[in-house]
Amino acid sequence: MRRDYDLLIFDWDGTLADSIGRIVESMHLAAGRAGQPTCDDEAVKGIIGLALSEAISTLYPHLEAEQVAVFRQHYADVYMALDEQPSPLFEGVVESLEAFRAQGYRLAVATGKARRGLDRVLRANGWQDYFDITRAADESRGKPHPQMLEEILAHCQVEPARALMVGDSSFDLLMASHAGMHSVAVGYGAMSLEALAAFGPQVCIEHFSQLQAWLSRSPVAGIPG
Repeated sequence: MRRDYDLLIFDWDGTLADSIGRIVESMHLAAGRAGQPTCDDEAVKGIIGLALSEAISTLYPHLEAEQVAVFRQHYADVYMALDEQPSPLFEGVVESLEAFRAQGYRLAVATGKARRGLDRVLRANGWQDYFDITRAADESRGKPHPQMLEEILAHCQVEPARALMVGDSSFDLLMASHAGMHSVAVGYGAMSLEALAAFGPQVCIEHFSQLQAWLSRSPVAGIPG
């Protein structure tokens, strides 16, 4: 089978894992602990994908650096308490990733999570050695800067034209564009497909399993080729 891509790179929250609601709740609770007003749900969803400190500064631009650090710790404490049982993977993720591996794709993760949080969810899923490489926001430049993707491409020795970024936020799609890569938008995470379509993805999908169908160019209702 002819393949257009050799490397598939995935965001974590809202793309592989059903964690958006937990992130929104954690941000609201952390705001209360930090003595800040609660932002609406859509505003919080709009910063998912950014590194945590940048996300807080975007939502609360009046905060000084020390206040952001305190807010960040409140968020970490709340999220860890809520996430004692890590967020489940979306339906179809495990089966699809296994199929991609069997087909010879290289797999990677580029996430706004910190390394500590990413390692914890990888362990919870038994995926410590599952991906060729993973990159977290606190060990690279945050999205939408392309550094994470550039490091993944270098590690895998794959050209940008042979790699595909899959994500649920504008930051994922912009990061891919800045790295010279194609992208896929998923509409079940932080942002709607209508909003994501403006950032030029190759395709928009409503269910993770549709990615496999699109990559194999099987006809799927509602998905352009």
